[in-house]
Amino acid sequence: MAPALQDGEWLVAVRGRGIQPGVLVVVEHPDRPGFDLVKRVTGVPGDAMGALLLGPDEFWLTGDREEGSTDSRWFGPVGASAIRGVVVLRYRPLRRFGPIRAGGGGSR
Repeated sequence: MAPALQDGEWLVAVRGRGIQPGVLVVVEHPDRPGFDLVKRVTGVPGDAMGALLLGPDEFWLTGDREEGSTDSRWFGPVGASAIRGVVVLRYRPLRRFGPIRAGGGGSR
């Protein structure tokens, strides 16, 4: 998820937040139960992703670094039940502490 996130950063994700385009979410990998990923929401229910129209409970998730990301381009849309929470805060390292905003990755 570079440059928005760097390896080793610690994040807080919250359930029940609105899943909207641009936010970062924690999602369970569809083919690896128990393995969580952080991805950006780039498609919401009703959006057309190429020739695919997302259903009422489907989201399209992508990594910020397209060339090295395992995301919806590989495993397709994900259901809302696979999304564990919306990333709202980075708290480690302290020099990068701050809220995570949709589309921008954070305040610093």
